Amino acid sequence: MSAQDLAPELRRALKDIARTPRLLVASDYDGCMAPIVSRPEDARPNPDSVRAMRAIADLDSTTAAVISGRALRDLATLSRLPAEVHLVGSHGSEFDIGFVHEIGPAAQELLATVVGELEAIAVDYEGVTVESKPASTALHVRNATDVDADAALHRVRTGPATWDGVQVTEGKSVIELAVIRTDKGQALDILRHQAGAGAAIFFGDDVTDEKAFRRLHGPDFGVKVGDGDTLATYRVPDTDQVATALAFLYEERRAWLRGENAAPIERLTMLASPRTVALVTPDAKVCWMCHPEPDSAALFASLLGTVDAGEFGIRPHVGDDRRPPLPQSQRYVDGTMTVATRWAGLEVIDYLPHDVAPGRTDLIRVVTGAVPALVEFAPRPEFGQTSVQIEPVEDGLRVYGSNDPIVLRAPGVTWRVDTERFYQRATAVVDPSSGPIVFELRCGTDYIGEEERTEAQQRAIAEEYWRSWAADLQLPALKRDLMKRSALTLKGLVHADSGSIMAAGTTSLPEEIGGVRNWDYRYCWLRDAALTASALVSVGSLHEAEGYLTWLYRVLGTISGPEWLHPLYTLHGGGLPPEAIIDSLPGYAGSRPVRVGNAANQQVQLDVFGPIVDLIGHLADARAAGGAQVPLTDADWDLVANMVWAVERRWFEPDHGIWEIRGNPRHHVYSKVMCWMTVARAITIGERFGREIEPGWTVLRDVIASQVLDQGWNPTVRSFTAAYDGTDLDAATLHIGLSGLIAADDPRFTQTVEATEAELRSGATVYRYHHDDGLPGGEGGFHLCAAWLVEAYLLIGRRSDAEALFDQLVKAAGPTGLLSEEYDPVAERSLGNHPQAYSHIGLLRCAALLQA
Repeated sequence: MSAQDLAPELRRALKDIARTPRLLVASDYDGCMAPIVSRPEDARPNPDSVRAMRAIADLDSTTAAVISGRALRDLATLSRLPAEVHLVGSHGSEFDIGFVHEIGPAAQELLATVVGELEAIAVDYEGVTVESKPASTALHVRNATDVDADAALHRVRTGPATWDGVQVTEGKSVIELAVIRTDKGQALDILRHQAGAGAAIFFGDDVTDEKAFRRLHGPDFGVKVGDGDTLATYRVPDTDQVATALAFLYEERRAWLRGENAAPIERLTMLASPRTVALVTPDAKVCWMCHPEPDSAALFASLLGTVDAGEFGIRPHVGDDRRPPLPQSQRYVDGTMTVATRWAGLEVIDYLPHDVAPGRTDLIRVVTGAVPALVEFAPRPEFGQTSVQIEPVEDGLRVYGSNDPIVLRAPGVTWRVDTERFYQRATAVVDPSSGPIVFELRCGTDYIGEEERTEAQQRAIAEEYWRSWAADLQLPALKRDLMKRSALTLKGLVHADSGSIMAAGTTSLPEEIGGVRNWDYRYCWLRDAALTASALVSVGSLHEAEGYLTWLYRVLGTISGPEWLHPLYTLHGGGLPPEAIIDSLPGYAGSRPVRVGNAANQQVQLDVFGPIVDLIGHLADARAAGGAQVPLTDADWDLVANMVWAVERRWFEPDHGIWEIRGNPRHHVYSKVMCWMTVARAITIGERFGREIEPGWTVLRDVIASQVLDQGWNPTVRSFTAAYDGTDLDAATLHIGLSGLIAADDPRFTQTVEATEAELRSGATVYRYHHDDGLPGGEGGFHLCAAWLVEAYLLIGRRSDAEALFDQLVKAAGPTGLLSEEYDPVAERSLGNHPQAYSHIGLLRCAALLQA
């Protein structure tokens, strides 16, 4: 029997409830999991039902249970279900985790009397039997004649069933007398509470199951098996269809939880404007876009789940009975952040327009070609947690239900709006053969009319912004096209309105597929932003560094001293909200939880001061090379002094380090090296540009260096270690030489490089560390760590090894030239948030060093 044998409305209901974040699936046994038979002891379960229930129980965030009138011991023996499936016997009075109610002496005495009375009745009628349970006893009349059955039941109803303290439950050919409360509905509620389930489905066939159906509410629903009046919403004819329904429910829930068919991370392509970013899948679905800021809630987030979380797709229309063709290519328009996706006879051009008012987030999609296209528009504000209504109007669509107005301008397009669960989606089939069809999504305005500029003019403005910027760059000649794409990617992560710079464009793309290491990187880390700005200075663009430093001045104005800087801030320089989990999203490829916010905001990270001072030095040098009369401004020098001030007050403390380990602080070698670099670079900058240097800075620099060399080196492992108190290695410790704290020809640096290579390098990538960081699961290698090892190889004279590792780093880039945070060398796939600033910083740095 296949799922197509189920009623269409039941299939839809099962698909809907399968997408519940935490789900309870429960069923009666006899008449549902197993057919009704004349001898209760012969009621063996349907093997397909057992397989399906076992599989459901194995799914994350899913609880499976069987609630039966049978005694728990008999239910366990007959059902053959694994321990993962909760068993509830005696109509809810027996749980596999113990009795819900304690049976006192008085109840035990009453039970013995009731059992004796039922046994006396059963003796008088052939085929009538008594079943004793820990808290109840049942009289079965299934195998008696109708006359004897009626007589026996009448004697029970007028006799012991009327006694004080006796609770009566009647079912098909059975009457049960309990000395404590028994209720399948109450049992269902107890299971729901234990599981924290947001929805429940219950299969039942007996009148006793109506108590469970009565408890269902909200998104819950019941399925009645067989004929008869019922409170259940749906009905199936027999136990075979119960098995079919359970199997269908399992497949739908597995697909939702595990995010099957998720596009490989490296094949996602970023759109960008000076204000925001979006991601497009290889088949032209906009799967990620936030509004009103890149660190706000997402309007499209199917990247982290399914279409329930929102997406905007355009593809060739081939009808419902054929699979859509795969695109032939996806590429950037050279020197821009415009993306073109092509099929045979169809092209979709995507870009984020630049000439929009503050508070707006716009997306333009242009369809050209000779074949019809299917357009699917499913906006889901607040990560899909807000229900919206879509209204077709003359010039397109209006979206209601969001905090901000949203419109989709598409004159002449005829839309169909469908409702599924709490959501609406609009679809249309368009024919571009007579000319381009333009879709203009506008968030933050209710204006749906024509803009002052045509679409062509808007595209020209957007593309000229990127082209003119990229044309002036001084890029490394090695892999020049890829270097230009890296620079454009870093520029795309710059939030021009504020001057801040994102670490990455996304949240919760996993460091391990199916794992829990899923973090929100859409914020401005002081360290990451400084490194990004430095990378852009190195290719000749100074504006981003100046904007970032202006942003940082504003942040410093909100705190009592520079030593109290947080590691990261919102894009507008505010504090982050508490880290939260969006339980309604199953995560990328089933990688849960999906997080918003980042608890690293509250950590101590003492390495952040070094990259800031280093950036100011690079910026001043670039200004001087460009002929600036004041290469180092007073404000920048004050910031340098503030960073040294912060180091002076805190460098000796333990911290959480660059990797933001969520454990106890340690004296991380990298953090101490960055504190040293803060002071060392400050002295160099002051000497170069004639600024007054505090007398104690030289002493502070030397004291930090002395401690690092003394306590950071471990002769046993022949390497500088991750922290003073351990033997574990960390790729960031390579900065002992990369920063210049020790000379490149110092044997201790060479040995550190060799130890890092031996322990942390795996083929094409380099892991951060291998020690226990207090989090379950694993992660991929870091592209940035691979770039550090390339630089270290060059410093110790191993150029061929550096070139080989750089080539592998280049090959990890996706088809459109983007790099995520990490790489799995076994599965040969990208991991982590995407695109990641760190990775492109490393790529640019390596190319510059290798061509030198």
